[in-house]
Amino acid sequence: MAPALYLQIKQHILDGIRSRHYEAGDRIPTEAALCEQFGVSRMTVNKALRELVADGWLNRTAGSGSFVADRRTESTLLAIRNIAEEIAEQGADYSARVIRLERQAADEKVAVQLGLRVGAPIFHSLIVHQADGEPLQLEERFVDARQLPGYGEQDFTRQTPNRYLMEVCPLSEMEHVVEAVLPSAGEAGLLQIRVDIPCLLLHRRTWSEGALVSYARLLSPGSRYKLRSQTRMA
Repeated sequence: MAPALYLQIKQHILDGIRSRHYEAGDRIPTEAALCEQFGVSRMTVNKALRELVADGWLNRTAGSGSFVADRRTESTLLAIRNIAEEIAEQGADYSARVIRLERQAADEKVAVQLGLRVGAPIFHSLIVHQADGEPLQLEERFVDARQLPGYGEQDFTRQTPNRYLMEVCPLSEMEHVVEAVLPSAGEAGLLQIRVDIPCLLLHRRTWSEGALVSYARLLSPGSRYKLRSQTRMA
């Protein structure tokens, strides 16, 4: 049985958004144009558009039309959020691929970031966070093995490093540095993007009870992820 006409229209618009024929902020064809294209009533088109709005795919403005919503996952810059929760809030399914989780000796660069001596024991993890199977963020994290001896035994397909760290060493201080970068060939491969796609790189260091415990590099394609900061002024 063929799907209802309004479902055909809805799928047509979704296909246009997912293929990036329509980008965030683009206006889709008018109701009148869709009625003519599919040979249906305005009521049928309106039902398809209402469901796309309810599902978060479109925004409608009276007198202006329907526009593709910005569905990039949003993270609050001045707080530490669990990316699995951020993805769920966007109505997508979270999953993770653990590329690396190993104990090693800190090199000079990592030792400086964690305030350790060169050669000190650390854990190094590399994880791809995914929304509906699409890579959203590449997390490379280094933690002080003396402070977090159980880090290397965790299953980070079942809980994020963020969740684990918040449970075992409550946050007392954090530092964020953000920059725009192009991914390396290896990073682009893991994120399934081209090497010329601009990305956001968030450097994050976290302290617990005054001890520096973690340094992370969080790399996200700019087209899929955004950061937000809101400050209340006195």
